[in-house]
Amino acid sequence: MSDTSSSVPQKQLPSEGLQLQPMPVINLGHLSLDPTSRSSVVDDIARACRDLGYFQVINHGISQSVMDGAIEAATDFFNLPSETKEEYASDDLQQPVRYDTSSKDSISMSRAFLKHYAHPLCDWLQYWPQQPPIYRQTASHFTLEYMTKYAVEVRGVALKLMEAILEGLGLGKEYMHVKFDEGLQLLSVNCYPKASEGDTTIGLAAHSDYGLLTILLTSCRGLEVVDRSSNSWKVVQQLPHALHVHIGDHMEVLSNGQIKTVVHRAVQNPQEERISIASIHGFALHEKVSSAKELVDEKNPPKYKESSFNDFLEHLTANLDNRKRNFLESLECKGHI
Repeated sequence: MSDTSSSVPQKQLPSEGLQLQPMPVINLGHLSLDPTSRSSVVDDIARACRDLGYFQVINHGISQSVMDGAIEAATDFFNLPSETKEEYASDDLQQPVRYDTSSKDSISMSRAFLKHYAHPLCDWLQYWPQQPPIYRQTASHFTLEYMTKYAVEVRGVALKLMEAILEGLGLGKEYMHVKFDEGLQLLSVNCYPKASEGDTTIGLAAHSDYGLLTILLTSCRGLEVVDRSSNSWKVVQQLPHALHVHIGDHMEVLSNGQIKTVVHRAVQNPQEERISIASIHGFALHEKVSSAKELVDEKNPPKYKESSFNDFLEHLTANLDNRKRNFLESLECKGHI
């Protein structure tokens, strides 16, 4: 089980003198205001998706305490004894919960990660780690706590964003509503050690995310994205109470190339250990994603073959030793892109 499309061919993109640069910050609270305000926000999201493939959101409805609780739960898990964490280690990408520290995926340079499904929560919660106790509620609890509560609330944010993105594509916010509502959610919980003094170490190599949409919560700076205009790395700003949003491979497929997935990487922080929680959202495991027929015509024929999350897992399994071609590239129709 992986959250990434696979590695992107390593290009020596400029990275010297990296500076924080402003990027789109969307106030999601305005989606619930009057139609004019909503339309303006939808336009802003559409522009960010089309031009960049990423943006940040504020006023998203998740409290700081819930976000802090998720980071705390993740930190406590990675602080467990190795033998406890390794109970969840597996080479089988189909496992519902998987822990690893290796570089088998060819993009993990220096990180430990825990990956597990989170929707429908009632189907997957039983597989989540029972240690540390705060990671999820026990059977005796009747309220959602820590990682559990964050997973539920960030999915709500994802559904709001999905509606706005679909509106921006001209498909309408109710487009394929059932498939989005019944879709999967995968949490990729990552721990990057503190970088050595004076050393810039890549924790996770350049890649794009599988799925429709990724929402990222991080404890400190360390995320970089490829800026398309300059073809160079750009440091992502760390704003208080903000979440970072990435367009995934399958959103590029659904939009028939109108929206492009974003290439990004993780760099170890020289000041502190870094925790990141990526919430990846897509259709159900075997549900195929194809280019929306409303966005296809004689001038714009389908640019991608249809595929599912299960197809992606099979692609990863078959290409563990040879990652020259990533998943999105394998979907491109000959003669296009």
